[in-house]
Amino acid sequence: MSESLERTIEALLFLASDPLSEQELAEATECGAEEIGAALRALAEQYAEGRRGIRLRELGGGWTLTSDPAAEDAARRLFSRRRVATLTPAQAETLAIVAYLQPISRPEITRIRGVSADSAAATLLERGLIEEGGRSQFGAVLYRTGTQFLKLFGLRTLEELPDVARWDPTPEEQATLRERLLRAGEARAGSGAPAE
Repeated sequence: MSESLERTIEALLFLASDPLSEQELAEATECGAEEIGAALRALAEQYAEGRRGIRLRELGGGWTLTSDPAAEDAARRLFSRRRVATLTPAQAETLAIVAYLQPISRPEITRIRGVSADSAAATLLERGLIEEGGRSQFGAVLYRTGTQFLKLFGLRTLEELPDVARWDPTPEEQATLRERLLRAGEARAGSGAPAE
């Protein structure tokens, strides 16, 4: 019996939002039913009641990892905390500007975005994603990302931010895109669809 197969099945069960059948596990791992059964039995032994905070359970015709019922009270306390809501497009855009150009002032963010950044910046400050990082020579507050930003995006340091040059099209890509857009516009105009 392969420990590698056990680790793979464990990872698949961890990633899956719904229970996985033995057939699904066999197809994903390209292993036979006997191997899958043996690996599940070995995992069930490792996750036996009282041994770990996670349990392997058979539910709804498949297998899944669940938390040990003994951890229920602690889990309720943890998940009753206020959760960070999804960022709006304006907040995400403002956060990206701060992340890549920090320290940066709110007037500079507004100039880059073309619209006021006051509301988005205030919300990001409130959520701890950005923080004050000094003042500009003109007295404007400068913003930088905070520790919460690094945690949210799974970064150890800001040096791990993706290079923005990855998204800059080359002149050839720009020309190709321009041609495709022109053709699409001409085709739409030729079909009688109203121009936008």
